[in-house]
Amino acid sequence: MKLFSSSTSSNLTIFSPKQTPTPQKLHIPKPFKPTHTKPHLHSLSSSLQENQASAEPFSEDKDKLNEEIRATRQSLEELLVVRRPVLDSLVEDDEENLSSVDASLSKFAKKVPFFEPGRVESRESPLVVNLDLALYRSKVLARNFRYQEAEELLQKCINYWPEDGRPYVALGKIYNKQSKANEARSVYEKGCQATQGENAYIWQCWAVLENKMGNIRKARDLFDAATVADKKHVAAWHGWAVLELKAGNIKKARNLLGKGLKYCGNKNEYIYQTLAMLEAKANRFEQARYLFRQATKCNPKSCASWLAWAQVEAQQGNNLVARQIFEKAVQASPKNRFAWHMWGVFETNQGNIDQGRKLLKIGHALNPRDPVLLQTLALLEYKNSTANLARVLFRKASELDPRHQPVWIAWGWMEWKEGNIDTARELYQKALSINSASESAARCLQAWGVLEQRAGNLSAARRLFRSSLNINSQSYVTWMTWASLEEDQGNAIRAEEIRDLYFQQRTEIVDDASWVMGVFDIIDPAIDSIKRLLNIDQNSYYKATNFNDISSIREELVGSSPDLVNGSGFNLDGFIRGKLSLDPSRLDIILERSFQNPVSGNANSSRIWRRSSKTLARDQRQEITTRSII
Repeated sequence: MKLFSSSTSSNLTIFSPKQTPTPQKLHIPKPFKPTHTKPHLHSLSSSLQENQASAEPFSEDKDKLNEEIRATRQSLEELLVVRRPVLDSLVEDDEENLSSVDASLSKFAKKVPFFEPGRVESRESPLVVNLDLALYRSKVLARNFRYQEAEELLQKCINYWPEDGRPYVALGKIYNKQSKANEARSVYEKGCQATQGENAYIWQCWAVLENKMGNIRKARDLFDAATVADKKHVAAWHGWAVLELKAGNIKKARNLLGKGLKYCGNKNEYIYQTLAMLEAKANRFEQARYLFRQATKCNPKSCASWLAWAQVEAQQGNNLVARQIFEKAVQASPKNRFAWHMWGVFETNQGNIDQGRKLLKIGHALNPRDPVLLQTLALLEYKNSTANLARVLFRKASELDPRHQPVWIAWGWMEWKEGNIDTARELYQKALSINSASESAARCLQAWGVLEQRAGNLSAARRLFRSSLNINSQSYVTWMTWASLEEDQGNAIRAEEIRDLYFQQRTEIVDDASWVMGVFDIIDPAIDSIKRLLNIDQNSYYKATNFNDISSIREELVGSSPDLVNGSGFNLDGFIRGKLSLDPSRLDIILERSFQNPVSGNANSSRIWRRSSKTLARDQRQEITTRSII
C-alpha cells in the first residue's frame, strides 16, 4: 500500500502484508490510521512541491528545503505505527501462516502464554436417584436396628442435598427411635433453616416431637408453621387436631379437622376416622358409621379405619359386625400387628380363648419382635394356663424391648397376684426407671399403691397415689382407690374430700352437635340445602341411607369378602396359607423356637437395645427419685 504517487513518496511504504492469510487460523486487523493523516499528508506534499518549484531559482535555499523534507519523513515514520494483530488461537503446526508477520513479533508472540482457564474441581452433586436409593437403604438399616450406619448415610445425603427435606425427616425419626430427643430437635431445626421454612414435613415431624415431649405450646406453633408452609399437608391438620383433642379443646379440633377436609379434597381417611371417633364418643353412632364408611371408601387398605370402626361396633355389642370388620382389617393389611392383636383381644373377651390365642400367635409369627403381642399372650396364658408359661412370655417380651413399660407393669401385676411381693416391687421399680413421667408411669404408681395398701403400708400407698395423680390428675380409678383406702381406715370425711377434689378439678368436655352439619357441608354441600328445602331433620338423612341398619352393614361386609366358608365365616386358615405362607399347625412350633433362640444369642444381636452411659445415668436418677417417693 503506497501513500504517495510521487518519487518522494515511493520511499514511504508503511505496511504491505501478504494478501493470502488463512482466515481460520490468523486474524490481522487493519493498521491504525489517524483521522487526520490523509489531509495532513496531502497538504504537506503540495506545499513541498510548491517549495521545490519556487526554490529552484534560489540555490541558497536547497539545504534548508532538504532538512525540512528529512524532518517531515521522520515525523511520518513516528506517526504511522503498526498495531500487533490479535490472535484467537495459535497452533505450532501453523507457523508457516505467520510469514507475513514481522520476525520479531512472531518470536514475541511465542513467548507470551495463552490464557488457559484453571481446572477447578467442582463437587457436583450426584443424581437424585442416588438420594432415593440412599433413603431406602437407610430405612432398611434402621429396620434392622443398624442405627449408626443409617445415621452416617443420611448425613452424607444432607451434605450432598442440603435443600431436600427427606434426609432430615428420616434422620430425625431414627433419633426418635433411640430416644435422642435433643439430636432429633437439632436435625429438624437445621432442616427448616436449609429449606427456608418451606418444607411442611419437617415442621410436622418437629411438632410431633415437641408434643411427645410435653411442649404443647411449642408444638402448636410448629403445627401452625407446617400448615402455613403447605395448607394441603393433611398430616399437619390432623396432628394439630389430635393435640387439641387431648388438651380438651374440642371446638378447636373440629375446626382444624374441617379445614383439613376443605384443603385436602375430602380424600383423607385419617380425618374421617377422627371425626367418626368424636361422633362415637358423643353417642351419635349414625354419623360415626357414615364417617367410617367415608374413611374406608377413601382408602380400603386403611387398617386403622377398619380397626377403629370394629372397636365402636364391639362397644355397642354388635359382635358379628365387629368380627367381620376385623376380618376386613386383616385383609387390608395382612401383616399389621395391631390388627391381629386387637382381634385376638376381642375374641378373648368374647370367651373364644382358643381363637384369641391362635390370632395372637399368628401376629407373633408375622411380627416376632413385637413385645405387645407376647405381653397379651402372657396375660392370656396366666389366666387360662400356668404362671410359669406366662413368665417365659414376659421375659421374652422384656428382652425384645427393655424400654416398653407396660410389659414390666403387667409382669409385676402377675407376680403380685402370685404372692411374690418383692419381685413385684422390683418390676414396678424397673418400669418407673424407664420413664417416671409418662401415662404408663401413672398406671404403674397406682398399681404399686394398691400393692402397698394390701400389704399394710398405708403411708407408702398414699404417697404413690399422690404421685400418680401428679402425672394424670384425670384418673378416676386412682381418685376412687385413694378414697376407698381412707374409708377403710375410717376417715369418711377425708374420703369425701378426695371425691370432691376429683369433681372439682375434673375437666369436663362439653360436646356440641351444632358443628356436625358444618363438617358434613364440607363433605357434601348439597345435603344442607336439600334438608332445608324438604324440611327434613338432621338425622333423617342418615336414616334414609340406612347408616344405622346393622343388617345392611353385615350384608355389605359379607358380600365383599373374598374368603368365605358357606357365605358366613372367614376362612382364617386358608387366608394365612395363601396370603402369608403360614401353616396353622406350626404356630406353636414357631413360638417355641422363639423361646429357644434368646435375643442375646441371635445373629442380629446388634438389634438389641443397649443403654448408653447417658441413659444409664438418667435411669439411676429416676430410680433414686422413685425410692424417695416410697
